[in-house]
Amino acid sequence: MNYFITYTVYVLILSVLMGLSTWKLFRKMGHNPLFAFIPFYNYLIIQKETGHPKWWVVMAYLPIVGPIMMTVFHLFLMKHFGKTKFSQQLLTVILPFVYMAFVNYAGNPEVEKEEELYLTGEEDQGKKKDTFLGSITFAVVFATIIHVFITQPFGIPTGSMERTLLVGDFLFVNKLNYGFRMPMRPVAIPFIQGTIKDVGEKGNPKDDPKSYVEAVDLPYLRLPGWEKPERNDIVVFNYPDDSVHVAIDRKDPYVKRLVGQPGDVIEMRAGKLYVNGKPEVRMGDAQVQHAYEVLTSSQLDIPSLYNIYGFLPVTEQRSGSGFYYRFQGLTDKTAKEIGQLPQVVRMNEEVEPQGKKDITYYPNVQASIERQEMVWSDKVNTSATIFPNNKNWNTDWYGPLQIPKKGDVLTLTPENIGDYEKLIVKYEGNTLQNDHGKISINGTETGTYTVKYDYFMMIGDNRDASLDGRFFGYVPETHIVGKPMFTWLSVEGLFADAGSSYQANGKKIRWDRMFKGTNTGDLHKTSYWWLAILILVVFFGWDFFTKFFRKKKEDE
Repeated sequence: MNYFITYTVYVLILSVLMGLSTWKLFRKMGHNPLFAFIPFYNYLIIQKETGHPKWWVVMAYLPIVGPIMMTVFHLFLMKHFGKTKFSQQLLTVILPFVYMAFVNYAGNPEVEKEEELYLTGEEDQGKKKDTFLGSITFAVVFATIIHVFITQPFGIPTGSMERTLLVGDFLFVNKLNYGFRMPMRPVAIPFIQGTIKDVGEKGNPKDDPKSYVEAVDLPYLRLPGWEKPERNDIVVFNYPDDSVHVAIDRKDPYVKRLVGQPGDVIEMRAGKLYVNGKPEVRMGDAQVQHAYEVLTSSQLDIPSLYNIYGFLPVTEQRSGSGFYYRFQGLTDKTAKEIGQLPQVVRMNEEVEPQGKKDITYYPNVQASIERQEMVWSDKVNTSATIFPNNKNWNTDWYGPLQIPKKGDVLTLTPENIGDYEKLIVKYEGNTLQNDHGKISINGTETGTYTVKYDYFMMIGDNRDASLDGRFFGYVPETHIVGKPMFTWLSVEGLFADAGSSYQANGKKIRWDRMFKGTNTGDLHKTSYWWLAILILVVFFGWDFFTKFFRKKKEDE
């Protein structure tokens, strides 16, 4: 309800600005000046008077799309009053209510008559220009609607989900399965997730201009979906510790496997995952990997191993008369095969000692993450340390940790407050004070807290090379974006293998992965080539027939 109330306030503000800047123009068009203040109806009149499709008005107040359509309507109105110069159109785009108010109040604006255009020879040129710009605008708006409300493409630059998802895979993510999350920053540049990065510069990302208007802020709201996030789903979510962006839906997107549902107890024992005290049940496509140390009597042919196994981040160094290798992630099957090579003297899975706390994420924390500072606490930067910060856990010996669920009543003590501080303050928007053992939430002393949202545990299949829930903690439902549907493009060598002395040779498309399903749970994925071809046929066929009938109508 808060979302719709806030959204209505913004709509009313825009309508007042529209009315104040155009009421005189509406009267010149033969309409009651008060109509300029009425949401939707004011733009419906503009479309009617300028001879453009009236159904476009439906999109006038949609998030992201609305500002584009409003700009189009404003341009139509200004052209209707003869403001067709480039400078006038530019002012209409960048200062709409200011420039329209100038036209509205300055002098005596009059509707541009079609006869004048005909006499100046501008009518045909204007129609051609309008047709071209209309096609471009419609294409951008249509793509934006798909991108914002239905499915969004994401690329995978790191190997945290190898070999289930490969570095260089590009996914289409369904935003409707779990329920569509309404945009929280509705005024934004289409197709850009967070910041507009300065080309060639590697400064602090906080200094980069944002792709959205921070001041227009809407609360969290998720519409009903047809399924809930389930254990073993591959899920795309917003990285909780991204402090560059306050807006949840503008934080960096991450993809991991959901291993813990609300209420589950998660534990890692010697690198093996346990859920509710039992070993994890893996799906057929879960290529779980671990790091291995290998000592060999002679040098391994790493390029050949790359050709056999694909993604294979590894570092090498001399060790006495032999060689030492650290493989960042091997499946049980791959580890067994490499262990049987004749040069291998010894091979051990890396397992941290129990009770030793991980201080930083290994092997490399991305530069953007290294610079981040937690906005919910000024005590310590915990974005790359084990969660909770007060436990002597590591990635191999982790937990047991119970995942909170909506409605849970947490008993708060000085000993466990560190487990829940992030939840209470950052995710659920409260203030928290611990004064010598006396805990206060929003200024009221209390010993309990009732959880508002469901939470989930997300961990990468590449267990020893994944910045996941073991570092940033459980993920609230507010951060979930959607469920990957299929891989629409896969390019080997597009991103460098982090922490590896070797790289794949060149870039090549992995044709065998394209348009394959992602969340099937099966090792052998379903192909969606037929769907891609159908979409292309419908798109180009529709474009062909509309142009054909438009030309025929113009000829007549």
